[in-house]
Amino acid sequence: MIKSDLRQLYLSKQKTISVEQRAAASQRIADRFFSGFDLGGITYLHSFLPIEKFNEVNTRPIFAKLWRDFPHIHTVVPRVDFKTSEIHNLHFTHVTELVRNAWDIDEPAHDEFVETEMIDMILVPGLSFDADGHRVGYGKGFYDRLLKNCRPDCVKIGLSYFEPVERIDDAHDGDVRLDFVITAAGVRTGSGSDWVLPV
Repeated sequence: MIKSDLRQLYLSKQKTISVEQRAAASQRIADRFFSGFDLGGITYLHSFLPIEKFNEVNTRPIFAKLWRDFPHIHTVVPRVDFKTSEIHNLHFTHVTELVRNAWDIDEPAHDEFVETEMIDMILVPGLSFDADGHRVGYGKGFYDRLLKNCRPDCVKIGLSYFEPVERIDDAHDGDVRLDFVITAAGVRTGSGSDWVLPV
């Protein structure tokens, strides 16, 4: 299937997930993240905050455990500049005041920016992924631009409720492939392999 068809299909599926299903799946994804990845060498970690109206994977359990158990990690979240279509990274802690932007996405009220080159690991949302690590988002290209500016050694991880499809038919060489995809079912590499533990 092509990206536009996958986007429509999986956005519809995502919106039908119940509150209870979302909470359980998000917690399983968080558990698989912490059991599957060595965070000892991570200094800056970027993660999205969920868009509630789209019923996205809830990343707040991940932030809570990072703040509690991994104090050496600086957590950052996105702010979208709708004029340039670029994502900026902002420091995010348990005391950060959040405001809701034009897309109904929570983002920090401050302007404490972090350069993209500083990010060691990035957690990105996706409606669908394929076995080669290609991603289908909401079609605006915000994260595509950010991923292209990440360091080559930055670990790029997609979070999704749904298992990857075999192939996104209109993926191309300009797309930034993810290194891993985490779902409630397991962790998969972005190289077409079966479910794996990355460490």
